[in-house]
Amino acid sequence: QVQLVESGGKLVQAGGSLRLSCAASGRTFSSYSTGWFRQAPGKEREFVAALAWLGRNTYYADSVKGRFTISRDNAKNTAYLQMNSLKSEDAALYYCAAAAGWSNLANDNSYSYWGQGTQVTVSS
Repeated sequence: QVQLVESGGKLVQAGGSLRLSCAASGRTFSSYSTGWFRQAPGKEREFVAALAWLGRNTYYADSVKGRFTISRDNAKNTAYLQMNSLKSEDAALYYCAAAAGWSNLANDNSYSYWGQGTQVTVSS
């Protein structure tokens, strides 16, 4: 079992930056791939970014590529999502997730564990 708790979401102005954190407890977090997803009101949950535990490859949705960075500190059992140049369309509830595998990480079905989400609001 892995428990995930996101934090860091808040109201930010368009063009600003925010860093989300995902604190993990339970099994060794370093042996899980980490993903970030988001869901805006009335929309489907969508993939944002992922970090594979094997090889440490990173993956990004086209909409955030070049603006968002996923990282992880295994010593702190915490994953991060650095978000820069925020746009109004980035506003959503952001979820952290953990997957035992390292492939198909853009698919939310690959993940076994999910946090409760943290809200990001972007004002224009």
